[in-house]
Amino acid sequence: MVLQINGVGHDLGDLDPRSTLLDVLRERIGLSGAKKGCDHGQCGACTVHIDGRRVVSCLTLARQAEGRAVTTIEGIASADGRLHPMQQAFLDHDALQCGYCTPGQIMSAIACVKEGHAYKVDDIREYMSGNLCRCGAYVGIVAAIEQVVAQGRAV
Repeated sequence: MVLQINGVGHDLGDLDPRSTLLDVLRERIGLSGAKKGCDHGQCGACTVHIDGRRVVSCLTLARQAEGRAVTTIEGIASADGRLHPMQQAFLDHDALQCGYCTPGQIMSAIACVKEGHAYKVDDIREYMSGNLCRCGAYVGIVAAIEQVVAQGRAV
């Protein structure tokens, strides 16, 4: 089995069909950005994109991603090392504290903008509600999303 992660093919050979995408990313490929929070799809810490759509990788079987493009937090910066506009906005607005949820928050924020749900604060809050921040950085997270939208930055 081969998975395309951040534009790179990873041959995983025989893979237990019960393996989650999150476990494969962290334990087999060594990409630790997506975090194991609740392992029940309720906190959003493991959010990644498959074919541009956000998914919680703890509930996604790795085999479901075969033949599809998986993007993790490690794959969103530009080739020259510049941060993705959403990453920069999170820094600009202090939209993190401990940082544990930040990769999932950023991946969901990118999807929120791409999905067209980032033009009203209430919509942002609704579409980001699946991502929990135990430190309470929600004000900064919403401000970061608003900044990216206001700047018209491509996500």
